Amino acid sequence: MSETKPVIRHVVFDIGKVLIHYDPHIPYSRLIPDEAERNAFFETVCTHEWNLEQDRGRSWEEAEALLIAEHPDKEPLIRAFRKHWHEMVSHAYDESVDIMLDLIQQGRDVTMLTNFAADTFRQAQEIFPFLKVPRGVTVSGDIGLIKPDRAIYETHVESFDLDPAASLFIDDSQKNVDGAIAAGWNSVLFTDPATLREDLRRFDIR
Repeated sequence: MSETKPVIRHVVFDIGKVLIHYDPHIPYSRLIPDEAERNAFFETVCTHEWNLEQDRGRSWEEAEALLIAEHPDKEPLIRAFRKHWHEMVSHAYDESVDIMLDLIQQGRDVTMLTNFAADTFRQAQEIFPFLKVPRGVTVSGDIGLIKPDRAIYETHVESFDLDPAASLFIDDSQKNVDGAIAAGWNSVLFTDPATLREDLRRFDIR
């Protein structure tokens, strides 16, 4: 007896490390050539947690001021994070983008849900025009919510009139995948485009 595939009417893509590359080491490998010193900078100054607050909606001006007050000797390096942000998104994952665009071409409903600062997301859309192609996007920095908070999934559902049980979320972070599942969605962990194609075959995407 064949297994019935879950019916999917809405496919939702994360962006960073699914559709586009992101690596703050790219510009900072030039600014702080010593690897140990650079790692220490990211662990103690421009940390992941600090950057996540911009994804939650904090302004870069406030973010920079907070760090500069704590680390005045690092001011140029702190300001370099936003200044050289465009270098961190060095390229698109073409095969992933092709999967997304193929789904749209087939008439599937595709939206995006991302942890992204509001201004850098708009910059990313100019660098990568395919980010303007899906039906819409929920940007964490616009609404003051971040994955994996349940409220951001619920906001996306309301904004785009989705049925959670018929929605499939694709994200590179297990905790964000788990957050989507907890909100009643289907979700798969992105590791590479070939695996994503295999994962999509497990669903009846309409």
